[in-house]
Amino acid sequence: MRNKILSLIIAGSVLVSAAGCNKTSDNMVPGIGDSPLTPVGNYLNGVDAGYTDEGIIEEAVATYVSDDGLCTISVMPDYYDVTLDYENGSRYDVGASYGRTIPQTMPSYESVMEPYLYGNIRTLFGGYYTAEAVEDRVYTLYASMREEYREEIDGLASSLSQGRHGFVEDELLSYEEVLALQMIPDVLRPTACSALTLWGERTETGEMLTLRNLEWGLGENYQMGLFNAVTHMQNGERSITAIALLGMLDIISAVNDDGVFAAILDVGSEEHEQFIYEGRKCYTMELRYALEEFTTARQVGEFMVGESAEFTWCHNLTITDGNEAFCAEDCVLQVEQAGDGYSILRDASTPLLEGLSWDNSDSLCIVNSFASEGNQDGFTGVPSNTVRFAKYNEWVSEIGVFSVTDLKNMITQETVEQYDVENVHSNGTSQLIIIDYATGSIQVAFTGSEGPVDNPLFVEVGNIGVN
Repeated sequence: MRNKILSLIIAGSVLVSAAGCNKTSDNMVPGIGDSPLTPVGNYLNGVDAGYTDEGIIEEAVATYVSDDGLCTISVMPDYYDVTLDYENGSRYDVGASYGRTIPQTMPSYESVMEPYLYGNIRTLFGGYYTAEAVEDRVYTLYASMREEYREEIDGLASSLSQGRHGFVEDELLSYEEVLALQMIPDVLRPTACSALTLWGERTETGEMLTLRNLEWGLGENYQMGLFNAVTHMQNGERSITAIALLGMLDIISAVNDDGVFAAILDVGSEEHEQFIYEGRKCYTMELRYALEEFTTARQVGEFMVGESAEFTWCHNLTITDGNEAFCAEDCVLQVEQAGDGYSILRDASTPLLEGLSWDNSDSLCIVNSFASEGNQDGFTGVPSNTVRFAKYNEWVSEIGVFSVTDLKNMITQETVEQYDVENVHSNGTSQLIIIDYATGSIQVAFTGSEGPVDNPLFVEVGNIGVN
């Protein structure tokens, strides 16, 4: 029988040896089990960042509009603000307009993005890859997408690539390389992440607050900090605001015009799990369809859970709408058939894995493991999950009732640049997103090309229901 998860919080919270590479917790609650934890140091930054409930308002420094008006990109100090107009052009035309406008906005886009793509490819294939193997995955999954998305991506890829094809490392983007950029979580999988949602007695207003911490491969020189983007997909009642990276059309984090917020979180794989992509779908594009199609968090969650057997990787989704909060624990077919896991739409009342403890009402926490009772266990033997989950539990207990300011202070309290402890706000953090359902505010702290910092600025990037 597997060891109790809580005992691993203790094991994951001791100092590592000189030869080790795991982190330890900084200030976990002592007294769990029979062996109290011994503090080893304070890894909090101790800085009062002067946060308020409001975010910073940024003004555009330049704006570029495609010749047909279907794509507008405004260069903000910390991100690109993109508007794609699906109401006045075909999917292909919108994608093509986007592809023409990106190089005008950022001339170095290809020379920076293409090496980043190959860094992810090498990581997946253990350093060595064949172009044929990558291309087969990409084309197989591209063929599985809904026609409207294929048309859009085809327009983007055709426009950006200018007739180039194949996987060739030349700091230029080919048609196939642009396709691959649209399915990194589905094919290459570098995401980590965590999420916390609070409501009712846990918030000062009684309205829901959602926090999403995106941990994404930032590149050797934090080059992904150059590509932060907020993309307003204007399409009537199917409008979405996506928070991700410039030139990407799949969903990493997004909110639709009905206020449903959804974001992806990886859950890792057991060593024996087989990756299957033939006959499977890109879950990031199916999530986009769900956000376009449905109006509540429950509907989006139930759709994704219902589709989960056909995806490529197991994953979590945080899904909220101001009234309900869920974690869609999406388990792929081969894992379910092996008896190692199952799909479920988890909420705050769902029983948790044996030994996993969450002590706070009106709240839901998600890290990179399924957490429902009897599901695939990504906590046992994984300090990064056990420690972060326990930290969130402790922090919510300590603060009790949250304002937006409290949430900002909580998530940025750790010193980022250290390697001794398991951080929640880590040196892999790409974006911190806060959705305030009381005001409709969407705020994002973007990691720039300098890398993650202890107390980032939270920028207002829009309002729920306004695209």
